[in-house]
Amino acid sequence: MRELVRVGTTYLPVNDVEASAQWYVKKLGVELSYKDEEKAIVNMANQSFFLVKAKGGETSNFTDYKGRRCFSFTFEVNGDTALQNLHQKFINNGIQVGEIEDRGHLGRNFVFYDLNGNQFDVWSELSQNV
Repeated sequence: MRELVRVGTTYLPVNDVEASAQWYVKKLGVELSYKDEEKAIVNMANQSFFLVKAKGGETSNFTDYKGRRCFSFTFEVNGDTALQNLHQKFINNGIQVGEIEDRGHLGRNFVFYDLNGNQFDVWSELSQNV
């Protein structure tokens, strides 16, 4: 469907809007563009992320049919060196990260978590423009 051009906004559940907004700004270096008691809007990876106050314990993660906990989306970086550098930067910033993995396809990946337990993936390859 060519009418849908891109994803413009992603909504992420958070427990504390203020603490979450500050975490994203300090740990990931994102731009905070709006905040009130119910939500904050941060900009990263050419997209807006709404950090929405949710009921305790909710995350954007899901469980697949084999019982594995899964992330909702993957960020991309330009190459393996960029992946390794970002992984180390996240470690230095005190972000919970997984090991860099070879998942049997092109490139390598690692996962990281925000302070609410939302899990994200990072891939060392850039998708082709569609």
